[in-house]
Amino acid sequence: MVRDAARSLWAEPRAPNPPTRVWRDWALVAVLVPTALLEAIFRDDVAWRFASLVLCVALAFTLLWRRTHPLAAVAVAFGSIAVVDLVAITIGTEWTGLDTSAFVLLLPYALFRWGSGREATIGLAVVLVPVVLSAFDAATPAGDVVGGAVIVLLAAALGAAVRYQDNARLREVDQVKLREREQLARELHDTVAHHVSAIAIQAQAGRTVAASRPEAALDALAVVEEEASRTLAEMRAMVGALRQGEEPELAPQPGVADIERLARRAGTRPHVEVELSGDLEDLLPSVDAALYRLAQESITNAVRHARHATCVRVRVSADDDRVRLTVRDDGDAATAAVGSPAGYGLVGMAERARLLGGTLEAGPSRDGGWTVDAMLPRNGTAG
Repeated sequence: MVRDAARSLWAEPRAPNPPTRVWRDWALVAVLVPTALLEAIFRDDVAWRFASLVLCVALAFTLLWRRTHPLAAVAVAFGSIAVVDLVAITIGTEWTGLDTSAFVLLLPYALFRWGSGREATIGLAVVLVPVVLSAFDAATPAGDVVGGAVIVLLAAALGAAVRYQDNARLREVDQVKLREREQLARELHDTVAHHVSAIAIQAQAGRTVAASRPEAALDALAVVEEEASRTLAEMRAMVGALRQGEEPELAPQPGVADIERLARRAGTRPHVEVELSGDLEDLLPSVDAALYRLAQESITNAVRHARHATCVRVRVSADDDRVRLTVRDDGDAATAAVGSPAGYGLVGMAERARLLGGTLEAGPSRDGGWTVDAMLPRNGTAG
């Protein structure tokens, strides 16, 4: 675990500053500035009142950089504090600043949360400079120095821990998507292998009975056999590395027609209703199999996780261009079916739909329960 944490810290950070989170930093600054002003006005024991207020307000704005430029924010904030500490020690004045300035502990957290390993190393040295300077101040008790160092290191450790957990989740999501890609590749291969194997067998049979027929028919059958065998070999070579030693199933993959069998298999509670409408014939095999897998995962999730659910409705409808799958349960929305505890089941389902050029949305229904809504193109355009 220690090695994984170190690797996570030195790895390139992923998207450290989502636009949706910028408002949080602005809101924090908006709260800190008037708080610092009120403290400077009403607190009686503030040394260098005006300078402390200006420093606190100025450093509050470094929070706006903490996600994108954590090292710069740390350098400005703790460098400024170190300069003021040095001046206070030089002239023999005790200075502690405003209590509101405690927000600077967010910067070591941000450094280890979003900074690179090199930035964290440099930034930690900068953060510890004020702590080291306080050790040379005779008016500062040794316990305060040690306590300050521990608090700073705890903030940094918390940032590193959150970073590790976040990266672990991102890696797990990547693995779920990769497994879904492999599963889709296997199903595509197995479907094609089944049909092409049948072509090859028919072509061989044709050659056997073609001895008494025109030579043109024999030549045509030979071409069919050759092309089918070549296609099968190319498909096996293309996805062979993804199989990890598994043998392909030459039986057809389940499809939309098999969804009703899922309803019978799910049991009596919750009751599963299946409705098929529109032109569901001649679907691309990959789309047909994907609809079955998405319905299977959604029904399984509803049976396992939808508390107080009495009915799961599965509806598959098709038109000339698209096929839509809707799975809705009537359970409690707060305990809706999301697959694994971290929600990776939905990640895999969404990835499968995306790879076929479709979309998948899942969430609480307005009237309670949980709804999974997938839309796939009939031709299965790959994403």
